[in-house]
Parts: sequence; structure tokens; C-alpha cells
Amino acid sequence: MILITGATGTIGREVVRQLVERGAPIRAMTRDPARAAALGREVELVRGDFDDPGSLRAALRGVEALFLLSAPGPSISAHDVATVDAAQKSGVKRLVKLSAFGADLRSRVGDWHRAGEHAVRTSGLAWTLLRPVGFASNVLQWAAAIRAGGAVPIWTGDGRQGIIDPGDVAAVAVAALTSDRHDGRIYTLTGPELLNAHDQVAILEGALGRSIETTDVPPDRVRDQMLAAGAARELADAVFEGVSFLREGRAATLSDDVEAVLGREPRRFEAWVRENLAAFGGASGAA
Repeated sequence: MILITGATGTIGREVVRQLVERGAPIRAMTRDPARAAALGREVELVRGDFDDPGSLRAALRGVEALFLLSAPGPSISAHDVATVDAAQKSGVKRLVKLSAFGADLRSRVGDWHRAGEHAVRTSGLAWTLLRPVGFASNVLQWAAAIRAGGAVPIWTGDGRQGIIDPGDVAAVAVAALTSDRHDGRIYTLTGPELLNAHDQVAILEGALGRSIETTDVPPDRVRDQMLAAGAARELADAVFEGVSFLREGRAATLSDDVEAVLGREPRRFEAWVRENLAAFGGASGAA
């Protein structure tokens, strides 16, 4: 039995889908099982809350492998530590944590993940840490503006990163959950090419066959907009820090870890765009 936390999010849903294709027994932990029914009848749904130790132990009963994914924010540390503790007490044998690129650096995001990574590595369980860079699916935040013919806000300037297809992140997670070949490994997960936001817009323009207007939004304005929309200051400050990190070119790194695990090159951003073009007003799968 494999337990997936964060099963209704971008990566969690894809991990579930790929495990279902393998015929693996899956349990998905959610605060509201009724809202997770779309995961499919093959998935056992269980109510669980990171802040409720009893529900964690119940969700982990009979589980051999755990995919640990906590929602972004300052609560990650406490949630990860609590879940690892429950996993140890429940007899879990393998733990795969979705962390983040730069989790080993002194930063807010690094601080969020550091305690959880330490708990995982010292748990006595077989473990794997995954540190992906920006997901291709993050551009879905532009979709409404693109469909409406509006301007796409560029937060990260000319900063490049190895944009990765969420399906590849999930595929590496599935490999680590179902094999001991990845025990004790820390994988930096990137796509095969360095792209900045303008490169991504150009690829979307090519796929849609029309131009897309852009507007630069500096980090301080991003933070101000988030605060005005009601975001917590710690989250807005973390986004400010992350956007600045990208603008400075500090995420311009490529890794061969995806290829080493999967035996193939990671998928390109353009392939993800072609498959998801309908979200931007085009025809998915168009040549």
C-alpha cells in the first residue's frame, strides 16, 4: 500500500495516475474525501490532517511507502515532521518527500523544507528527496490573460531555469516509491533546457499562432499585489525572495537526474504546451 499526501494537487494527481496505471494499491489522504472522488475508484480515500496526529496514524495504517507532499507555506516544517513521526510509528518502510530546488540554501523556502528533510534523512526509513525547479504548469496562471488577449505579467525578468514537466517529477517519485534503487538519494529535477519567461511566451505564441503581450512586474510590486489580495506576509515575502532569486540567474541549473532515473531525456516545455493548449484558447495536441 502506498499513501499519497497532497493527492489532489498538480504533482499528487499525476503520481496517483501513474501508480494506478501500474496497478499499485493506493491510498490518498485528504481533509475532505468527498472532494477527492475524481481521483478514481481504484484509489482508497482516507481523511487525514497534518495537524491531527491520530488521523495521520490512521491514514498510515498498513502503508509500506509514503509520498510526502505538503502545501507551500511556513507550515511545511511542522507538517513534515509530524508525518515522518507518524510514519515511523506506523511501520512505513519507504518515504519519498517532494522538496524544492534550493532547499539546501538559506532562504525562506529552504527554511520551510529544512526540518522536514532532516526528519526524513534521520528517520531510519528508506528515503528519497526530490528537489524540482519550476513546473511547466506554472504558466497556467497566465491562461486567463492569454485567452482574453491581455498582457502576461512577467515576474522573473530574464532569469532562466530548467522548467520541468510535472509528469516527469511524478515519474521520478513513482520510481522512488516502487524501487530500492533510489534509497538515500537527493535528486535535483530539471527539464532539458534553460528557459526564461520570455522564452516560454515565445513557445506559447508559436503554438497558438499569435502574439502575446507581456508586462514586467518587479519583485516588490509582486509582493505588494499579493498583500493587497490578502496573502499572508510570510508567503508574499517568500515569493518576493524566490522571484528575486530567479531574476538574478541563481536557478540557471540543469541536472541529468531525471534521465538517470527514467532512462530518457526529460520532456521539453514545448511538448507540455502542445498537450495543454486548450487551457490557453488553442487546440491541444495541435502540430
